[in-house]
Amino acid sequence: METTTWMRRTAWGLGAALVTQVGCAAREMGSADASDATDVRDASDVTDAGDASDVIDAGDASDVIDAGDARDVIDAGDARDVIDAGDARDVTDVADVTDVTDVSDAPPVADVPWGLDRRPVNRTCVAFPAPEAGAVRAVMAFPGVGVPLATTMLQRPGDNGRWYLTQSTGIVYRIQTAPALGPAVVVADLRDRITSGGESGLLGMAFHPRFATNGMVYLSYTRPLRAGETGAFVSRITRMRSRDGGDTLDRATEEVLLEIPQPFNNHNGGNIVFGPDGFLYAGFGDGGSGGDPYRYGQNTNTLLGKFIRIDVDRADGARPYSIPADNPYALGGGRPEIYAIGLRNPWRWSFDRATGELWAGDVGQATVEEVDVIHRGGDYGWSTLEGTRCFREATCSSAGTVLPVLEYPRTDGISIIGGFVYRGRAMPWLTGRFVFGDYGSGRVWAVAYDSAGRATKETLVETGQNLYTFGQDQDGELYVVPTGGAILRLVPGTTAPVDRVPRTLRATGCVDPANVLLPAEGLIPYAPSAPFWSDGADKERFMALPEGGRITIGADGDWQLPSGTVLVKHFAVGGRRVETRLFVRHLDGAWRGYTYRWNDAQTDATLLDGSEARDLPGGLRWYYPSRSQCMQCHSEAAGRSLGLETPQLDTPLRYAATGRVANQLVTLDHLGLFDSPLAATRPPAFPDPYAPGPDEGRARSWLHTNCSQCHRPGGIGRGSIDLRFSTPLAMTGTCNVAPSVGDLGIRDGRIIVPGDPARSVLRARIAATDLHRMPPISSGVVDTAGVALIDRWVRSLTRCP
Repeated sequence: METTTWMRRTAWGLGAALVTQVGCAAREMGSADASDATDVRDASDVTDAGDASDVIDAGDASDVIDAGDARDVIDAGDARDVIDAGDARDVTDVADVTDVTDVSDAPPVADVPWGLDRRPVNRTCVAFPAPEAGAVRAVMAFPGVGVPLATTMLQRPGDNGRWYLTQSTGIVYRIQTAPALGPAVVVADLRDRITSGGESGLLGMAFHPRFATNGMVYLSYTRPLRAGETGAFVSRITRMRSRDGGDTLDRATEEVLLEIPQPFNNHNGGNIVFGPDGFLYAGFGDGGSGGDPYRYGQNTNTLLGKFIRIDVDRADGARPYSIPADNPYALGGGRPEIYAIGLRNPWRWSFDRATGELWAGDVGQATVEEVDVIHRGGDYGWSTLEGTRCFREATCSSAGTVLPVLEYPRTDGISIIGGFVYRGRAMPWLTGRFVFGDYGSGRVWAVAYDSAGRATKETLVETGQNLYTFGQDQDGELYVVPTGGAILRLVPGTTAPVDRVPRTLRATGCVDPANVLLPAEGLIPYAPSAPFWSDGADKERFMALPEGGRITIGADGDWQLPSGTVLVKHFAVGGRRVETRLFVRHLDGAWRGYTYRWNDAQTDATLLDGSEARDLPGGLRWYYPSRSQCMQCHSEAAGRSLGLETPQLDTPLRYAATGRVANQLVTLDHLGLFDSPLAATRPPAFPDPYAPGPDEGRARSWLHTNCSQCHRPGGIGRGSIDLRFSTPLAMTGTCNVAPSVGDLGIRDGRIIVPGDPARSVLRARIAATDLHRMPPISSGVVDTAGVALIDRWVRSLTRCP
């Protein structure tokens, strides 16, 4: 039997009928119109397979294989996944179909519902050792104890055996660590006084320097609006008294010190710290939206976009605090509380214990993140500048502006998390250096200086998690707290960086050494029903689980894959591979992404150490993501392994090894890949966005795949929208809701306006090609079919639910 010939015939006999669901598969393959081809037995008139719905008589498909509703086999935009990875072009290459009437050499149809009989043995494609930055490791500080979404981690003065953590939802916890580790215990539950979600909530906490005698604790949070108030909510600084040494806070003693109305729900800052001068410092963002629409950063008549400093020990007439005499505007010219101006969103920051300097991380708009040393009266540029670059105009003056100590591009991260200057003893070589991280990339860096005195950043450790805040104990040692709640301590590591990531794709063991265009023996193909848009590229996907490893399916349908797993995704343009991405769950449980660039000879692909762009034949500019950018999309909130979720894979796939078309979940269950039997009742499969069907389901499916990895609870997307398929439209935070990250100049724009795509900012973002584009990474071509689908869906809406 000539296997390749049969595969071509079967792929054509099924695939031609199947592309009716896809639409995009044919567009990506460059196919034309085959409206005259009415029967698979006469292919002589088939000149183009673009409109596959007319290619064959669906009734004849049963002559090839009984696939039930075979239309569902091909993935929207990823038709190459349906057949053998090494010869994917045969799905739509009509020139190769030389004899579609002869099916005598096809294998008999197996009377089984699965596509593979036995789990393949995976000897080669296994997780390689994770890179080690070298001199620092991040280890679990308190195994089994943590606080998710902790915004602040601190100790009360003089007590090294107890930690306090504020959770953004509105709860203050304490953890006893000496003489023995205890659980996280509630100190105060303020959820009834706080509005939380996104960047709002309980954002800061500080013990008065004389807490031991006065019991005063200061809190920073956002409260809901009251009748007659406008905006999103109100930022507030209050104080409460602890009458039992910090075991609890007496809610009845709360006194409001200061309130700031917030026009939008992001850029709230909210960190509060007592300085070495005994005054209370607070940092606030520019009021939110995007691009500082009200120019608050440079407006000295508002506290938004500022650092402030107040004396909480002395009331001043109508205020429960007084103004330090040397504040820049103490005598006029602006709000007297202001200490420094021109900040966008100083999320976390701290004072150097040795020098008293205030080191801050200021979150950037779309170009850079910055590290600043904050001085009294300083102007840090926003929104004239973003970092050292002009923001509003092509040219601008930086005269009078305090420029960043350091800035880094969005390819390295998307949201700086300010840390601490290291003053511990465990790592003396780190003494005096500011240690900080990034929410999106999970990396921890230290400021370093080159031979010319220029500030650079040195990678200390890659945590593989979304970082939220830092902590520093009484001894000066540092801690990192990711969003998931596990508390990590920075400790000495090896003496030199170690990177054992294979430098070529061939060396990974994930491709056939005899033909690198084919998968290695142990890989299992898969194809999501709603694929991510990748500038029209064809994609093939495979999973490689370690021997004996099994998958856990969560209650929400997301999959947890075992440590040692490697996910492989190949990208091809014009029939030639351009990129392969490996997403690896290392043995420490952390996920990391690696990008390989294919050579022109198609004989191998080389590991990239950073992001890159390349012009391909035909005019397409291809973007290769950095390792940090991989982690921005593969967020912790989305379960890391995008596409591997029950509703995405509850669809048929043709397995080249057997020639069968079978349900992917049933096949994986038969192979024993799940740690518990597959549920008989499951959520419905996601609709193929590019196939015929109701617009609402297909539009929600498109948004789930392309947007919800960031825009969901706990996700890294700015704003508070939830675009998961399972979220009812009324709960997405989109319908007739004002955008919190800029309206792109759309008059009276809303995220979604029923019946009006032109006023819908969501639609404008997915159609953009500039810095406002969503998704923002590794794409420069608009998905016109996807935009048209969203247009039709929005137009069909008559009201908000």
